Amino acid sequence: MTTETQNSRFRYRIFTMVVLLALINYIDRGAMSYAAAHITGEYGLDRGDWGSVLGYFGYGYMVGALFGGMLADHFGPRKVWIVAGVTWSIFEIATAWAGDFGLAFLGGSALAGFATIRILFGAAEGPAYSIINKTIANWATTRERGFVVGFGLLSTPLGALLTAPVAVGLLSLTGSWRAMFYILGAAGLIVLVFFMRIFTDRPETNPRVSPAELQEIQASRAQAAAGQGEDAPALPWWSFFRSKTLVLNTLGYFSFMYVNFLLLTWTPKYLQDNFGYSLSSLWYMGMIPWTGACVTVLLGGRISDLLFKRTGSLKIARSWFAAGCLLATTLCFLLVSQAQSVFAVIALMTLANALNALPNSVYWAVVIDTAPANRVGTFSGLMHFFANIASILAPTLTGYLAARHGYSVMFVAASVATAVGMCAMLQVRPGVGPRLPSASRQGATR
Repeated sequence: MTTETQNSRFRYRIFTMVVLLALINYIDRGAMSYAAAHITGEYGLDRGDWGSVLGYFGYGYMVGALFGGMLADHFGPRKVWIVAGVTWSIFEIATAWAGDFGLAFLGGSALAGFATIRILFGAAEGPAYSIINKTIANWATTRERGFVVGFGLLSTPLGALLTAPVAVGLLSLTGSWRAMFYILGAAGLIVLVFFMRIFTDRPETNPRVSPAELQEIQASRAQAAAGQGEDAPALPWWSFFRSKTLVLNTLGYFSFMYVNFLLLTWTPKYLQDNFGYSLSSLWYMGMIPWTGACVTVLLGGRISDLLFKRTGSLKIARSWFAAGCLLATTLCFLLVSQAQSVFAVIALMTLANALNALPNSVYWAVVIDTAPANRVGTFSGLMHFFANIASILAPTLTGYLAARHGYSVMFVAASVATAVGMCAMLQVRPGVGPRLPSASRQGATR
């Protein structure tokens, strides 16, 4: 391969580093679940308390997810990458002393200490996926954008899968749950430094981009801009709520997020408490439920596009496809709640998670199908914000239910969430967006 050919594909180095940072982001947020026995034992936390600890992350994450894209639009993705990456790594390290911080400075409450650090940590991690979308928009050509977005979404199940061996490996090698947080935080800072050495906001300002690659990116961007109707009047952000399709699609995405955070946060402790698995076994048992999702997250977008090509109906390709996946997910979780053997539980959890991940790209595609081109980013951020209520509700509600009714009820709750998502997606009509306010319609007509 010639130097010119290598330079003409420099953007793929950017995309690879973005996915690596996203993986670290996901491992950082999930590692705490594998330290559950150590932390709850040291600070005397029960299941309900532990559910609260896991749920605190979501409060900050929602805020970060909402404003991340706006900040990247205003300041450029590079500055926001630096601030977010440094901050989440620092708070990952600070998690090691969150309980002691609460005992010393917050009225003797370890729980208050974890609440403070986890909320701040969540706020720092929240912008990551919005910055990823902004980075891809600036660097990817139109024809490869779908693949690169799918590649970025792979970081969700793959990061959750790798959390198990990484967290358990660090706990076993160091013998200290605090050391695990030190190492993960330092790893994030190191990768961020290497990324910032090669990354610029746009390819035009990067000396490593060849003239041929720059021309390819710019030509694709110009072609896309010509067909997007950029001169159309921008809808106000609250027009999101005027679209039944966008609101119901958000409810469908909420059900996906509920399952995602349920399994990410509670699988390790569930396996320890219900089946007596030791830490040395969790490194591979915690991986299994995510194996299928790593495949289906890449397949879902292709299947949806194929259905649209075959039928010409976005309703079938998006709404019915997602609803069918959620129906199957609901049935799997109902079976999990009745399963008695660990093998049946793990197999059904893996299948449910794979089915849940299959329409992941659909929720984002519905926004693109429905929103005006000049409001896709804003409306995507609103969908992400409201769907991430699940990042609080799933771990917190599970802790409450497990403490009072046992673990099987948490799978019933998951089936209720996915059933609600299924009903919502059946009513989604991609392409039917919010209407312009009357004043805006008159202005557009003139």
